[in-house]
This record gives sequence, structure tokens and C-alpha cells, in this order.
Amino acid sequence: MSRPRAKMTNTFPGCPVETTLSFLDGKWKGVILYHLLTGGTLRFSELRRRLQAVTQRMLTKQLRELEEQGLVTRTVYPVVPPRVDYALTPLGQSLRPVIMVLEQWGTRHVECLDGERRMIEPDAVAETASAA
Repeated sequence: MSRPRAKMTNTFPGCPVETTLSFLDGKWKGVILYHLLTGGTLRFSELRRRLQAVTQRMLTKQLRELEEQGLVTRTVYPVVPPRVDYALTPLGQSLRPVIMVLEQWGTRHVECLDGERRMIEPDAVAETASAA
């Protein structure tokens, strides 16, 4: 699991924000949580299909960290071939508002076309909203 940052104390002004972000620390954790929120319980192979750019090793590492943090449960079924399901815990479900606001912001301010990302300026967002 990621090592806690030394400056996370109750006296640090950004403590609640920094602590929350530490749960999402890592390139794939937020995306994994998003797919578990929107897709429910998913098998490891289904998560791999949804996150095509992540390696198997990195996905395993990020899932283990989420499990250690108490956000995800891992269920192994004793069948051949092995079947492993991942689901959100109640604590993981409590991140729904945070993850969904991130999705809304990304939908509003980021455009992905032909494999490239482009930021949409706030003025353009306001013009689009007023035109509708």
C-alpha cells in the first residue's frame, strides 16, 4: 500500500482533503472505483477489459491497495479456472459523490478525440450551457 504522507496530521490545514486524496492516490484507483460504482461487482478479467491501458501487474497492485484500505472486497471462488470478483464495500460506496463529481467535471471540461485529450475552457462551457 502507498505509504502515508508524513504531514498528514490533524493540525495540517489540508488534512481532510489530503487524506481523502490519499485513498485515490495512484493513476488507476479512481478509475477502478468508478467502474465498480457504475458496473457493480466485476471480475478481474472484466476490469482488465474496461481499463485496457493498465497492465495486469498494476491492476493487481491497485486492487490490493484498495482492498487494504477497506474500499474493495475480493471474493475468490474455488473453481477451475479461478474466478475472482471485486466489489465495493460500504466505505467504498460512500465515495460515490466524490467519484461522480469527478466524472461530471471531466465530462464538462475534457474532450477526448482521436486518442488525444483537450481541455475545454470554462467560457466555452458557459456558452454551450447558455445556447441550450
